[in-house]
Amino acid sequence: MTNTLLTLHDPAAARRYYAEGLWREDTFYTLLQKHAGERPDAPALRDATRRLSWAELLRAVDAVAADLDAAGLKRGERVAVWLPNRVEAAIVFLACSRQGYVCNPSLHQNYTVAEIVTLLERTQAAALFAQPGHGADARTADIFAAAAALPFLRKIYSLEGGPAAPFPTAPGNPPPAETNPDSVVYLAFTSGTTGTPKGVMHSANTLLANASAMVADWRHDSSTILLSLSPLSHHIAIVAIAQTMSAGMELVVNSPPRGMTPLDWIVETGATYVMGVPTHAMDILAELRRRGLAKGTEEPLGRVKTFYMAGSVIPREVAQAFLDRGVTPQNVYGMSENSSHQYTLPSDSPQTIVATCGRACAAYEIRLWDQENPDIEIPPGDVGEIGGRGACLMLGYFDDQRATEDSFNRSGWFMSGDLGRFDEAGNLEIVGRKKDLIIRGGHNIHPARIEELAMRHQSVAKCAAFAVADERLGEKVCLSVICHEGESAEADAMLAHLHAEGLSKYDMPEYFIAMTHYPLTASGKILKRELVEWAKSGRIAPSPVRWTGG
Repeated sequence: MTNTLLTLHDPAAARRYYAEGLWREDTFYTLLQKHAGERPDAPALRDATRRLSWAELLRAVDAVAADLDAAGLKRGERVAVWLPNRVEAAIVFLACSRQGYVCNPSLHQNYTVAEIVTLLERTQAAALFAQPGHGADARTADIFAAAAALPFLRKIYSLEGGPAAPFPTAPGNPPPAETNPDSVVYLAFTSGTTGTPKGVMHSANTLLANASAMVADWRHDSSTILLSLSPLSHHIAIVAIAQTMSAGMELVVNSPPRGMTPLDWIVETGATYVMGVPTHAMDILAELRRRGLAKGTEEPLGRVKTFYMAGSVIPREVAQAFLDRGVTPQNVYGMSENSSHQYTLPSDSPQTIVATCGRACAAYEIRLWDQENPDIEIPPGDVGEIGGRGACLMLGYFDDQRATEDSFNRSGWFMSGDLGRFDEAGNLEIVGRKKDLIIRGGHNIHPARIEELAMRHQSVAKCAAFAVADERLGEKVCLSVICHEGESAEADAMLAHLHAEGLSKYDMPEYFIAMTHYPLTASGKILKRELVEWAKSGRIAPSPVRWTGG
């Protein structure tokens, strides 16, 4: 079947990846068929209310695929998923693999309906799966009414009895499955420093190349029970699905029954491998402390052997705390564009595990480049921008030639925007980010969006949103403003203004400060890194604020 999406797929590179065994003929769906044939009754997928066997999962996927086909979707068209953590989100992803559709599950709970509509328009999605009550402004906005007005959407599904077609469960008659592992199957929205979403495109091969390497390096198999604390809209959960399909292990999504904590859910499900961001790890440790389960307590984390942490820099003390409890941290570095390509190994020394992200997997390689000139490779020991290439790299940004081109240096290395250095053993240490992005507990917050809305306030002359360090969440947002002469802006009033202008409650600043001047570059740009340092050193003292509205 002809690929209708323009991608970076290079036949010469593909031949090399196949020859090296990094790419294979498997798709997510063919792996599902394989496991269902070999172990039909073994557990495959679980949430708070359902635990599906491989055979049950295969039937559920075929039912969704048949219904989407009956709606007239073509291979290469996009299917949007705006759902909470539940098995249906993974089922839709696998159904898209079966049919050759492009699944877009990265519609996060903290998005507003208006933001979702914008992304639907960007992708010209042919189908949408949603659930009433889900989303940042679900009480005041209706995704189903908004979606019904979009002419390109051919089918809208509503879970939990909402005002659209129900989730498909009846057996159908889908056409023969798509068997091309090199076509685009996954589209994930991410953003750079501007906050403008970019759609990362992956094939089965680019995703499974990384997953297969991780499974082999950490010796996972069908006995592993993987629990993803990251939501199914996050790329970490897609890495979890890919590992699940690669190894034939059970995947548990983070949807504990009401009244049950994530720690209880980990123990209840018998998880042996947990994936999440450092904030998840900190919360688990805090829960252990609240319960008086200090290190040395017998099995405080149930059967967990490995705790994957990615999404932001892992505090050394957090990794060490898991080591002290007999759980091996998997210290990971990666992005939606190249998945979890860099990680420590179970055989690494404790120092390597707590202080570095280890080495690149077989499906990727990295080098460090000059921060000002990305075409110059830097000598060992220096700090540089992380650039990479390999079999798990994305196939480009959806409908964005400029962003795709700008992401590579002249030698063809993908430039991450992150800074790092190699230790004497060649392990990668993350130093910081060139990007302006603020990451609060694994959630990306874009200062440009906050600044755009703040500037609409009649009293604000200049503003800058920057990161303030936080022990548990990594970073929080501080909004600083310079008002027009004779004007003023109070913190609570500014938060109310941001809310009125449409800022999600999940992106609200948690610190505020009124300034008289900013540190500037020679060209007059605000030096945000200086603001970060000023706050860290005490030169400025932002005040804590909290939005308590809807």
